[in-house]
Formats: sequence, C-alpha cells, structure tokens
Amino acid sequence: MLLQATGAAGQNAAGGSWSFLLMLAAMFLVMWLFMIRPQRQQQKKLEEMRNALKKGDKVVTAGGIYGTVADVDERTVLMKVDGETKLRVDKSSIQKDMSDAPAQTPEKK
Repeated sequence: MLLQATGAAGQNAAGGSWSFLLMLAAMFLVMWLFMIRPQRQQQKKLEEMRNALKKGDKVVTAGGIYGTVADVDERTVLMKVDGETKLRVDKSSIQKDMSDAPAQTPEKK
C-alpha cells in the first residue's frame, strides 16, 4: 500500500514539472514576441537608415544636435550645424533622419 501511494505521488510530481516547463516556455515565447522581436526590428531599421545617409540629409544626434550631413565616412558623419560650424560624430549617435519631416515653424503668441 505504501508503494502505491509513493508511486502515484511520483507521477504527479513528474507531471507538475512538465507543466512548469511548458509554462516557462510559453512565458519566454510571449516575451520574445512582444519585446525582443520588435526591438531587433527597430535596431535593424535604424542601422539601415544610418547606412543610407548621404550629403544633404537633415539628422538629429542622440544628444539632440540638429544638423545637415556634409560628408559620410565608414564610421563617422561630418555635420554642418550652424553657418560654417561642422561637427564630426560617430554614425551610431545619429538617431533620426529629418529630411522627410516637414519644417516646423515656431508659433507666434
């Protein structure tokens, strides 16, 4: 009788571990679908934008500096910021391509 009771308990424990593993796999799948996959797509899109930069594009850096691309190297971008002021920044600091964005005019009060 004692052997039968422990045998049944052992089967329940094994079934419980399978359901735990199944639940853990389902949680990982949900995290991948809603968090990891969209982030990778966004990074790929940003990398494509950085590789497609050309002279005359209006861009914004991660530090919030607005400028126009004057020259593009393999790893850096020379930006014309104000007048004849130019800054050389790393391509990875470019966050947005503002060339297609409509020009914003300040509101008058």
